[in-house]
Amino acid sequence: MSAIIIDRPTADGTVLECEVRATADLERFLTTEPFRTEYDVSIEGVPEGVLAIPVLAQVCPVAWANGADVYVEAVDATFARALEDVEAALCGMYDFLEGGTLYARRTIDPEPGAGGESGLLFTGGVDSTCSYVRHREESPTLISVRGWTITPDPADDGKWRQLTGRVSTFAAERGLETAFLESNMLSFLDHPMLLAHYKRHVDGAWYSSVGHGLGLLGLCAPMAYARGIEDLYVAATHWEGIDLEWGSRPDIDDNVRWAGTQCHHDGYELTRQERLDAIADYVRSDAPDLELQTCNRQMKGNCGRCEKCYRTAVGLRLSGLEPTEHGYPFSDPEYARIRAALEGGEWELGQDERYMWADIRERAREVEPASASERAFFEWLEAADLDELVSESGPPLSHRLLRAGARNAPSGVYNRLYPAWTAARSGLRLVRSNR
Repeated sequence: MSAIIIDRPTADGTVLECEVRATADLERFLTTEPFRTEYDVSIEGVPEGVLAIPVLAQVCPVAWANGADVYVEAVDATFARALEDVEAALCGMYDFLEGGTLYARRTIDPEPGAGGESGLLFTGGVDSTCSYVRHREESPTLISVRGWTITPDPADDGKWRQLTGRVSTFAAERGLETAFLESNMLSFLDHPMLLAHYKRHVDGAWYSSVGHGLGLLGLCAPMAYARGIEDLYVAATHWEGIDLEWGSRPDIDDNVRWAGTQCHHDGYELTRQERLDAIADYVRSDAPDLELQTCNRQMKGNCGRCEKCYRTAVGLRLSGLEPTEHGYPFSDPEYARIRAALEGGEWELGQDERYMWADIRERAREVEPASASERAFFEWLEAADLDELVSESGPPLSHRLLRAGARNAPSGVYNRLYPAWTAARSGLRLVRSNR
């Protein structure tokens, strides 16, 4: 009887909005906000079944985690089939996911307009920059999303301006179009509550570990339909040989599709160091002043002190580039600082960081160190137990206690949505694919 009910979405110019409700047992995972996404292109002519995709892409994994059904007025038939494939991939990856059923009054199979365009989810980091380098002959539209690492909160307005300014400059220098999306996809869901319930099952947070491949790609659907984007790329984080539970993988992203658009998990055959190699080749041939942005602490340039900044700077050196020329303040004494931080558990590390440092270690075996400090660090890294470094890092105890308290909080003792749930079922049918 668990259910999530999606009201009919509305498209007002560039703004998509719809209400989402749930039965009492799932209410804790929703806030009182309606789902909302703002695009920079009109979506008023986009079919209703495509307009439903962004919100479905956010709520379906929550439903699957609870064995719940999802009810919607209309859905794009191609995306309905995609959801089956993504559900199978996620349920195969996580034992705690139970799956669920999608019901709709109508499935639609619209004819998309003129296409031929491509798009790329883009932040200016290593992975998305490598994907641009690989697909630059297609002149992809660079797509940036506000709502995950940069929240819709006004306090993050400055970060968003910095990101859009940097991406716009990158695009203008290469004659590319941009697309900027702003969504409350994590604030209309109660993300802290999701984290409280499911953190014990995943290596990262809910969205990174479960939802972001389907979620980010799905957000793009109305914009992609309006712009005629046939191929939509999302850069891989991991690579072949890494079997980590993660929300964006080939068996998820390559299955996401809707009328006129096929999504692609890009660069999975390359390790992170090999992606830096591709960027280094591009720097030497076309873009000597290229700067990357990967910092975990700030959007206006790289702090040069967080784990990701250090990891990227070391990787750039191993690819033959000087980090200081590409956005990273770095010098030889920093190697001792990196070692101390890793040994001291200063950074919270997951298995993805473990694999990335292992990738650096593998490349370091092939490269002659440029200094005594670099040699000493690589010798330490060769002997370091990376599994132990990961296990010794972690969030503060207070964070773990907070999650446990939220997880055990009771839901409402009444089911105020029972009448709405009953009404929603009337006239809806099970969505099945015709394979």
